[in-house]
Amino acid sequence: MIQPLLPTKVRGVKRVDDRRVLNGIFWRLRTGAPWAEIPSRYGPHTTCVNRFNRWRRAGVWKRILDAVSEAYAGDIQMIDSSSIRVRQHGANAQKKMADPVAWVARAAA
Repeated sequence: MIQPLLPTKVRGVKRVDDRRVLNGIFWRLRTGAPWAEIPSRYGPHTTCVNRFNRWRRAGVWKRILDAVSEAYAGDIQMIDSSSIRVRQHGANAQKKMADPVAWVARAAA
């Protein structure tokens, strides 16, 4: 369903497979990782970011979303989520909590 909506102009070197690039773009959007951290199994990260931006300017993403929405006629449910990164020092920070053993001792007294 998506393949006919993708641009097919071929110039220069042989194109990296569109499916690989799409999976790389989706991986990056799902994880929130920087473009440079896209695993090599999805092709060069520069290819992923370049196609993402080129397709955005050309309106390809809107056409894909419209086609998928129309094909499934409201049968798709999506959940929006956010990822929050923890700072390097925040992950191991000491928690400022009272000692739970002291609570038990006071309750028993």
